[in-house]
Amino acid sequence: MLDLGVSMVNGNFCHFQLSLFQSWKLRSDSCVLHVAARQQRLITALAIHGPRPRSYLVGLLWPESCESRALESLRVSMHLVSRQVPGLLVNGGPELSLSELVDVDLHRFRTCVRDLSQNGLSGNAAATLILLRDADLLPGWYEDWVLFEQSRLRQDRLHAFHIIGREALARRDFEIAAEASEAALQLEPLYESAVGLLIQAQRQQGNNAAAIRAFEMYRGKLMEDMGLAPSKHILRLMGEYF
Repeated sequence: MLDLGVSMVNGNFCHFQLSLFQSWKLRSDSCVLHVAARQQRLITALAIHGPRPRSYLVGLLWPESCESRALESLRVSMHLVSRQVPGLLVNGGPELSLSELVDVDLHRFRTCVRDLSQNGLSGNAAATLILLRDADLLPGWYEDWVLFEQSRLRQDRLHAFHIIGREALARRDFEIAAEASEAALQLEPLYESAVGLLIQAQRQQGNNAAAIRAFEMYRGKLMEDMGLAPSKHILRLMGEYF
């Protein structure tokens, strides 16, 4: 985790780390802070969307409540968060936000994906794959705004896995190429580009049986779910090798 401090009233420093992947967790230094579900959702909305007017937050978090009741719910949540976790919220007049010094795993993920898109694969590919694999956003949360972010994140992960697989294959790092392709197929079993990369990576490693299994699994799933046969590209790829 990054070592980020938020000044407290007594002059000491409190270090916050917010995890939205796998399960919701807020830490202060090495201690887990227990925050009620309503306050978790306010903190999460600010972590995902950034600074927002109160009117936006009440519409997002309490869409079925009248405006006055929703505003009161927001005020109560703000008060409880500020009392339980001083320094986490920034009450900036018309907008509410998290302190810019809070370390959020989602933000690090987005930075990683942006760097991959702009600069390609660099650094520790294995560590990047671990970060991408673990980026399962708030499983068990079913609010519409969370489901939208989960879907968006899933597409970002697929895109990142594809970049890693494609560039690793070009660099002849076939093990990383296969790992990235398999990770993409775990998210989307019918991702044609990923199965193509996986077949090539496994074949280049001399693992013909695994390449055939990958193709057969893809072909069976494609027929079962869509009633379609593999594309000419995939068939041609198989034909080139076998």
